[in-house]
Formats: sequence, structure tokens, C-alpha cells
Amino acid sequence: MSRLLSNIARLEAQRACLDRAVTMIGDLAGPVLELGLGNGRTYDHLRVRLPERDIFVFERQVASHPDCVPTPDRLILGDLRETLPAAYARFPQAAALAHVDIATHDRAASERLAVVLAPLLAALMRKGAIIVSELPLPVAHWRALPAPAEAGGGRYHMYQAG
Repeated sequence: MSRLLSNIARLEAQRACLDRAVTMIGDLAGPVLELGLGNGRTYDHLRVRLPERDIFVFERQVASHPDCVPTPDRLILGDLRETLPAAYARFPQAAALAHVDIATHDRAASERLAVVLAPLLAALMRKGAIIVSELPLPVAHWRALPAPAEAGGGRYHMYQAG
């Protein structure tokens, strides 16, 4: 598969999982957490799909499209290994949805980071919350959910916090 086709498949899987997650959290109170702003595409998609929700973005450094930059009160800048624990007082087991988009071109390094971040994120998620991630997130009390058929097998992962 060409890199172009692989990227298209990844984006389609991402959209399918996010759209499924949006429907799953309909009655679940709480904010949405976006880990990794990147170009701002998924943040923009989430704010269109969930206009009534508070969406908080965690990012090391903003490099997104100017139309896709969260307001300063919704943007948490810094290393995720530091900003996630610092957010515990603000979002104690409160988030209804998290999208984790932290993968880089170094797959092994990204997977190692995901292992470190998973328990830090878990402390912010309420029971029943949905977590969507390109990378596997090993959290014992999270239940793996099947991704939508249109997501293609194994490209994206979905979990429900227990």
C-alpha cells in the first residue's frame, strides 16, 4: 500500500472511530480531551460534532492551522508526562471522551510514550468514558471495544473506561 493510501485509510479510521465515540457519549457528562493537536483536523471535527462540549487540547507546541487553535483557556501546553498529572485537580475522573493522537514517524518511540501516558490519562477519565487512539493503550480497567467496520482492522483502537 502506498503512503498516500495508508494515510487515507488512517484518516478514515480516525473519523469512523471518533464519530462512533461521539454517539456513545451522548448521555455521559464531561469534557473532551484531545491529546495532540497536530494540524488541528480532529480538534476541528470534534468541535463541529460536539458544539456543546468543552474540548481541552493538550499539546507540546502549537503548529496547527490558525482556524484550529483552541482558545487559551482550552489549551494546555507542555510535555504530556507533566501536563496530564497537573490536570488531575481540574478534571478528576471527569472526561467523557479522549482522543489520543500522539504518534510520530518513530513508531517504537510513540508506542513507548503511549505506555507511559495511558495510566496518566486513565486518572482523568470517568467511568464509561470512551478513549480513541491510533496506538494501543494498556490500561487494565479499560475494556477494548471493536472499531467500526469502516475503520479497517487494527488501524485505530477504542476503549471504554471501567
